[in-house]
Amino acid sequence: MYALDFTPSRVCPRSIHVEVSDDGNTIENVTFDGGCNGNTKAVAKLVQGKPVDEIVELLAGNQCRDRGTSCADQMTIALRKAQEAARAQVA
Repeated sequence: MYALDFTPSRVCPRSIHVEVSDDGNTIENVTFDGGCNGNTKAVAKLVQGKPVDEIVELLAGNQCRDRGTSCADQMTIALRKAQEAARAQVA
């Protein structure tokens, strides 16, 4: 498993912790520090065990108000970074 702490921008959570499988393909766990507690917990539950690529394709670009991003969008950035780092360790 590969873990990454990500500092999002232009959203309420102060950090997003993501864990992906050793090969970077599967989301093991996501937690948000801050933000809308119910929504971030729901997003984290919904993505657990899912393929990173599927979730990134589904949620990347999702926007909250006029911020140009959202918690879900920032999570996809964190997931992609974790995926790339996990794959680099395997190579």
